[in-house]
Amino acid sequence: MLIRIDPASTAPLYEQVAASVRRAVADGEVSPGSTLPAARELAGSLEINVHTVLRAYALLRDEGLIDLRRRRGAVVLGGANDRARLAELIGELIGEARREGVGVDELTTTIRERYT
Repeated sequence: MLIRIDPASTAPLYEQVAASVRRAVADGEVSPGSTLPAARELAGSLEINVHTVLRAYALLRDEGLIDLRRRRGAVVLGGANDRARLAELIGELIGEARREGVGVDELTTTIRERYT
């Protein structure tokens, strides 16, 4: 699995790391049960702070894509492919909303109106 970051991007590094993992899961590069690189290892290879990777992993855990296990690391959960694709689309939507100057309240209202 190749994780890429763009230092010139306006997106925070932890979001870029999380987006790379989401994309890899959605594309089937990483399957349920697979272990992601250790935070220290990944941080070293990307030349970023280990806390940045841990924040990305925590975000993915909160989204239900991975499980963080002591001594075992970050493990991709079953059913993560569908959630990863949805999380990726939501991330793209949020990015587009920010570029267009749409606030969170307006975006939330629009989603609620269309969801029902």
